[in-house]
Amino acid sequence: MKTAIIIPSHLHAKRLPNKPLLLINNEPMIVHVWKQAKKTNIEEVVVATSDQEIFDVIKKCGGKSILTSNHHTNGSDRIFEAVESLDSKPDLIINVQGDMPLINPDAINYLENFMKAGEAEMSTLASSLEMQDMTNPNVVKVETNDKINLNQFSTAKDFFRTKDEREDCLYHHVGIYAYQYSILKKYVGLHKTKNELERSLEQMRALDNNINIHVGFIKDYPLGVDTQEDLDKIRLLYNEK
Repeated sequence: MKTAIIIPSHLHAKRLPNKPLLLINNEPMIVHVWKQAKKTNIEEVVVATSDQEIFDVIKKCGGKSILTSNHHTNGSDRIFEAVESLDSKPDLIINVQGDMPLINPDAINYLENFMKAGEAEMSTLASSLEMQDMTNPNVVKVETNDKINLNQFSTAKDFFRTKDEREDCLYHHVGIYAYQYSILKKYVGLHKTKNELERSLEQMRALDNNINIHVGFIKDYPLGVDTQEDLDKIRLLYNEK
């Protein structure tokens, strides 16, 4: 079974413009993400972008990048275009977000191993949810059908940004996905759903169309970059290394 990591990236984030090219420890953020992905057991790592600047940065550091259309509104659509341009189609695609420079390579390997070992159509990861993040709309939550701990997976029941009450099976969603090629192809052919549009969560399109998403537990949440505050935190962490 062939696996490819595809990292979708673009320059037009509303909250933090030019985010992928912002420097962390003197290197663009997208380069840090690419380097973490290259530390996995997966040979093929590709950055999918509509921006020539990102393409050039990855090429300069010896990586592989594919220029895509600029009309995509989510990462999965951009990834599928990139996959379709590959000479050899992967059986399994892992979507690593371009704004998680601290993603643990072991977490990516963990997700790939789960997909290879079973019949799951699609999977993702989650970690413990802190009480102070319950009402933070920047923290995406996932509710699972069963409790999960290390080395355990359950199916996702729902994804959301805010929740009034604490549930037993509520976790901090980690924005990494693995899909079988056939499921990614099916997904991008589906219309956006009401939940996807209202919550700005593309995974709702899968749930709303009865595609099961398996959720695995990891111990630590890799801080992503959505705001200047997030970027400042990550810069401090790199300075402490």
